[in-house]
Amino acid sequence: MRPLHFGTDGWRGLIAEDFTFTTVRTVAEAIAGHLAATAHGGQVFVGHDTRFQSGDFAQQVAAVLARHDLEVFLPPRATPSPLVSFTVKQNALRGGVMITASHNPAQWNGIKFKPSFGGSAPPEVTEDIAQRANALHDT
Repeated sequence: MRPLHFGTDGWRGLIAEDFTFTTVRTVAEAIAGHLAATAHGGQVFVGHDTRFQSGDFAQQVAAVLARHDLEVFLPPRATPSPLVSFTVKQNALRGGVMITASHNPAQWNGIKFKPSFGGSAPPEVTEDIAQRANALHDT
């Protein structure tokens, strides 16, 4: 597998080539590790768009985060990205995860991480998550 590189808020890849259930779980583990490095437990919102299998990918992320003693809120249907940011900030959550590739073509998908303030994750956060994901990726 190729190294995971994070851009604005997160990571994107081609569905079924780079963006697979295995890789999504790896990134979710890295997000959980990042959150655990700063505090124990807390609440996280996981949203997804309407792309191919985004709901299934979101369920995988939610399951991984829940195994790390995080309380996960997973809506029953697709949610717009701004709702994740709003919910995180409005409810003082630890963070949010959005399954979306934003403006990229339909064959792409991605994972965005929103820290507790609800905005774009700063480079030091995405770099930490990327390092953790790549370390897990190599094992």
